[in-house]
Amino acid sequence: MTRTLSAAALAALFAFPALAADVSVADAYARSANPKVAGAFLVLVNHGDAPVKLVDARSDVASKVELHTHVMQDGIAKMRQVEAMEIPAHGEHRLQRGGDHVMMMGVHEPLKQGDVIAVTLVFDDGDTLDVEIPVDNERQDMPAMDHGKMNHGTMKPTN
Repeated sequence: MTRTLSAAALAALFAFPALAADVSVADAYARSANPKVAGAFLVLVNHGDAPVKLVDARSDVASKVELHTHVMQDGIAKMRQVEAMEIPAHGEHRLQRGGDHVMMMGVHEPLKQGDVIAVTLVFDDGDTLDVEIPVDNERQDMPAMDHGKMNHGTMKPTN
Protein backbone atom coordinates (compact mmCIF):
# COMPACT_ATOMS: atom_id res chain seq x y z
CA MET A 1 0.00 0.00 0.00
CA THR A 2 1.29 3.49 -0.80
CA ARG A 3 0.34 6.93 0.35
CA THR A 4 1.52 10.43 -0.40
CA LEU A 5 3.01 12.73 2.23
CA SER A 6 3.60 16.46 2.05
CA ALA A 7 7.15 17.86 1.93
CA ALA A 8 6.76 18.98 5.57
CA ALA A 9 5.73 15.47 6.65
CA LEU A 10 8.71 13.96 4.81
CA ALA A 11 11.06 16.43 6.50
CA ALA A 12 9.67 15.41 9.90
CA LEU A 13 10.10 11.77 8.98
CA PHE A 14 13.83 12.23 8.42
CA ALA A 15 14.36 14.32 11.54
CA PHE A 16 14.11 11.20 13.70
CA PRO A 17 16.12 8.16 12.62
CA ALA A 18 14.46 4.77 12.94
CA LEU A 19 16.01 2.45 15.53
CA ALA A 20 16.06 -1.34 16.04
CA ALA A 21 18.27 -2.22 18.99
CA ASP A 22 21.46 -0.34 18.09
CA VAL A 23 20.75 0.14 14.36
CA SER A 24 19.41 3.32 12.79
CA VAL A 25 18.45 4.10 9.20
CA ALA A 26 19.40 7.26 7.33
CA ASP A 27 18.97 8.67 3.82
CA ALA A 28 16.32 6.11 2.77
CA TYR A 29 14.60 6.30 -0.59
CA ALA A 30 13.07 3.94 -3.15
CA ARG A 31 13.15 4.08 -6.94
CA SER A 32 11.25 2.34 -9.66
CA ALA A 33 12.34 2.64 -13.30
CA ASN A 34 10.00 -0.22 -14.23
CA PRO A 35 6.39 -0.54 -12.98
CA LYS A 36 6.95 -4.11 -11.74
CA VAL A 37 10.33 -3.76 -9.95
CA ALA A 38 11.79 -1.30 -7.47
CA GLY A 39 14.83 -0.86 -5.28
CA ALA A 40 15.18 0.58 -1.80
CA PHE A 41 18.40 2.32 -0.80
CA LEU A 42 19.48 3.51 2.64
CA VAL A 43 22.30 3.69 5.13
CA LEU A 44 22.26 1.27 8.08
CA VAL A 45 24.20 2.66 11.05
CA ASN A 46 25.22 0.33 13.89
CA HIS A 47 25.71 2.20 17.18
CA GLY A 48 26.44 -1.01 19.10
CA ASP A 49 29.60 -2.82 20.16
CA ALA A 50 28.97 -5.92 18.02
CA PRO A 51 28.34 -6.41 14.29
CA VAL A 52 24.74 -6.90 13.18
CA LYS A 53 23.45 -8.62 10.05
CA LEU A 54 20.46 -7.61 7.97
CA VAL A 55 18.99 -10.96 6.92
CA ASP A 56 15.64 -10.10 5.32
CA ALA A 57 13.36 -7.31 4.16
CA ARG A 58 9.59 -7.40 3.77
CA SER A 59 7.05 -5.13 2.15
CA ASP A 60 3.44 -5.42 1.07
CA VAL A 61 4.11 -3.36 -2.08
CA ALA A 62 5.59 -6.35 -3.94
CA SER A 63 5.05 -10.09 -4.20
CA LYS A 64 8.77 -10.76 -3.63
CA VAL A 65 11.36 -8.80 -1.61
CA GLU A 66 15.03 -9.83 -1.47
CA LEU A 67 18.42 -8.53 -0.39
CA HIS A 68 20.58 -8.02 -3.50
CA THR A 69 24.03 -6.94 -4.55
CA HIS A 70 25.72 -6.25 -7.89
CA VAL A 71 28.71 -8.27 -9.03
CA MET A 72 30.87 -7.81 -12.11
CA GLN A 73 31.03 -10.93 -14.25
CA ASP A 74 32.82 -10.85 -17.61
CA GLY A 75 32.63 -7.06 -17.56
CA ILE A 76 28.86 -7.04 -17.03
CA ALA A 77 27.12 -5.93 -13.82
CA LYS A 78 24.71 -8.61 -12.62
CA MET A 79 22.40 -8.64 -9.63
CA ARG A 80 22.59 -11.50 -7.14
CA GLN A 81 20.54 -12.30 -4.08
CA VAL A 82 22.54 -12.36 -0.84
CA GLU A 83 21.71 -14.06 2.45
CA ALA A 84 22.83 -11.19 4.70
CA MET A 85 24.46 -7.77 4.84
CA GLU A 86 26.75 -7.06 7.79
CA ILE A 87 26.81 -3.72 9.59
CA PRO A 88 30.09 -3.51 11.54
CA ALA A 89 30.17 -2.43 15.19
CA HIS A 90 30.16 1.38 15.38
CA GLY A 91 30.03 1.44 11.59
CA GLU A 92 27.63 1.65 8.69
CA HIS A 93 26.58 -0.28 5.62
CA ARG A 94 25.35 1.70 2.63
CA LEU A 95 22.67 0.20 0.42
CA GLN A 96 23.00 2.11 -2.84
CA ARG A 97 22.35 1.88 -6.54
CA GLY A 98 24.96 -0.28 -8.21
CA GLY A 99 25.70 -2.06 -4.91
CA ASP A 100 23.78 -3.70 -2.09
CA HIS A 101 20.06 -2.88 -2.04
CA VAL A 102 16.58 -4.14 -1.21
CA MET A 103 14.98 -5.48 -4.40
CA MET A 104 11.20 -5.56 -4.77
CA MET A 105 9.81 -7.68 -7.61
CA GLY A 106 6.22 -8.03 -8.67
CA VAL A 107 5.33 -4.53 -7.48
CA HIS A 108 1.54 -4.45 -7.18
CA GLU A 109 1.05 -0.80 -8.22
CA PRO A 110 3.59 1.51 -9.92
CA LEU A 111 5.51 3.56 -7.34
CA LYS A 112 4.96 7.23 -8.00
CA GLN A 113 7.14 10.17 -7.03
CA GLY A 114 6.26 11.21 -3.47
CA ASP A 115 4.66 7.90 -2.45
CA VAL A 116 5.88 6.37 0.82
CA ILE A 117 6.31 2.62 1.17
CA ALA A 118 6.54 0.56 4.35
CA VAL A 119 9.49 -1.84 4.58
CA THR A 120 10.33 -4.11 7.52
CA LEU A 121 14.02 -4.89 7.97
CA VAL A 122 14.85 -8.15 9.78
CA PHE A 123 18.14 -8.65 11.63
CA ASP A 124 19.98 -11.83 12.64
CA ASP A 125 19.13 -11.34 16.32
CA GLY A 126 15.41 -11.42 15.53
CA ASP A 127 14.89 -7.66 15.87
CA THR A 128 12.82 -5.96 13.20
CA LEU A 129 12.76 -2.35 12.11
CA ASP A 130 9.77 -0.79 10.34
CA VAL A 131 10.85 1.98 7.98
CA GLU A 132 8.71 4.37 5.94
CA ILE A 133 10.66 4.99 2.72
CA PRO A 134 9.80 7.84 0.34
CA VAL A 135 9.76 7.14 -3.40
CA ASP A 136 12.18 9.39 -5.28
CA ASN A 137 12.21 8.30 -8.92
CA GLU A 138 14.11 11.46 -9.86
CA ARG A 139 17.13 10.95 -7.59
CA GLN A 140 20.36 10.58 -9.56
CA ASP A 141 22.99 9.14 -7.19
CA MET A 142 24.50 7.12 -10.06
CA PRO A 143 23.64 6.20 -13.65
CA ALA A 144 20.36 4.33 -13.70
CA MET A 145 20.37 0.59 -14.35
CA ASP A 146 17.46 -0.92 -16.24
CA HIS A 147 16.09 -3.44 -13.72
CA GLY A 148 13.38 -4.36 -16.22
CA LYS A 149 15.90 -6.07 -18.51
CA MET A 150 17.55 -8.13 -15.76
CA ASN A 151 16.47 -11.72 -15.25
CA HIS A 152 15.41 -11.89 -11.60
CA GLY A 153 13.97 -15.39 -11.90
CA THR A 154 17.33 -17.17 -12.05
CA MET A 155 19.16 -15.43 -9.23
CA LYS A 156 20.85 -17.56 -6.61
CA PRO A 157 22.20 -16.51 -3.22
CA THR A 158 25.90 -15.67 -3.09
CA ASN A 159 28.07 -15.94 -0.02
